[in-house]
Amino acid sequence: MVTKDDIQAFLDRLAGSGTTYTEVSDGLWDLRPGGALDFSVAVHYSPPVVVLRIRVMDLPADSRQTALTRRLLELNATDLLHGSYGIEGDTVILTEALELSHLDFEEFLASYESITLSLASHIRELATFREAR
Repeated sequence: MVTKDDIQAFLDRLAGSGTTYTEVSDGLWDLRPGGALDFSVAVHYSPPVVVLRIRVMDLPADSRQTALTRRLLELNATDLLHGSYGIEGDTVILTEALELSHLDFEEFLASYESITLSLASHIRELATFREAR
């Protein structure tokens, strides 16, 4: 089974490709992919899984909420391989859980790249649901 130290080693390998990270607390890291988009990926070591999670946006408080919820479900069905969009409180999140029992760096990297690429390709559309500020 993959240990917390193994996850730390995976993150060290990612750091060589432009990603930066900080350990927020024991078994919880904040990753910054870099590039044009400013978002972070939380990585939480929580046996028997490791969870990758991105805070996408606040949930709109108006009539756009229904349309956004429908669109998130459509994206879950058509564009996301393993992860999914969800709602936690008043926040839209993108999350993926990986089993530690057989996890290797390549699977971790593929999941990380999958959710960051998904968000990068969806963010412009999802931004249209944000409330005017």
